[in-house]
Amino acid sequence: MTNEISIKESIRRLADKYANELERKIALRIDEMKKDDLSHYLIYQVLGISDEEGALIDSYQNKGRFLYNYAGKFLEYAALLCIKEKFPDARRTQVENTLGQKPKQFEIDCLIGKDAVEIKWRDATTDGDHITKEHTRIKAIKANGFKPIRLMFFYPNREQSRRIQETLKTLYAGVGGEYFAGDEAWNYLRKRTKIDLKAILLEIAEGNKNQGKQ
Repeated sequence: MTNEISIKESIRRLADKYANELERKIALRIDEMKKDDLSHYLIYQVLGISDEEGALIDSYQNKGRFLYNYAGKFLEYAALLCIKEKFPDARRTQVENTLGQKPKQFEIDCLIGKDAVEIKWRDATTDGDHITKEHTRIKAIKANGFKPIRLMFFYPNREQSRRIQETLKTLYAGVGGEYFAGDEAWNYLRKRTKIDLKAILLEIAEGNKNQGKQ
C-alpha cells in the first residue's frame, strides 16, 4: 500500500511539473506572437479566413505543438516511473547500429533485462519512411541480443496512420518482438509492474475537473 501511495504521489508531482511548464511555455509563445509579422494573413483572407479566425488558428497551432510534445514526454516518464518502481535497474540505453552508418546508435527508452521497451503516447505518423527507420531500429536491437517491445498507449485515428501501425506490428512479430497498442499497452504495463497507471491518470484528471482546472 505504501508503494502504491508513493508512486501515485510521484506521478501527481510529475503531472504538476509538466502542467506548469506547459502553461509557462504557452504563455511565453503567446506573448511572442503579439510581435509577429501578420502579412501572411493576406493568404488567409484570400482563402476566406478572417483575421480573427486566423489569429485563433495560429494560436492553437502553437499551443498544439507544445501540448503534443509535453503530453508525450509526460506519459513516457510516468510509464518509466512505474517500470522503475518494479525494476529499479531498468534504464535508458543505446545500442550500436549494426546495419548501417546512420545513425551510429539507436536509443532504447527502457531496458528491462533483455527487453528493450519503446514507449509512445501516440504515433500518428503517415510517413512511409518511418516504417523503414523503425524496421532498421528493431533489427539492430535484436542483433544486439535484446527483444524489441513497443508500447503505444493511444492508437491513431486516421486510416493511413493505422495502416502504418499494423505494418509495424507485423515487423515486430517478424523479429520475435512484441507490439502493444491501446488497451493492450495499458494492460501490459499493469501486469508487468503491478501498477495501474491508467487508473492513476484518470484519478488525476477527475481531480483537475473538480478543481476547475479543465
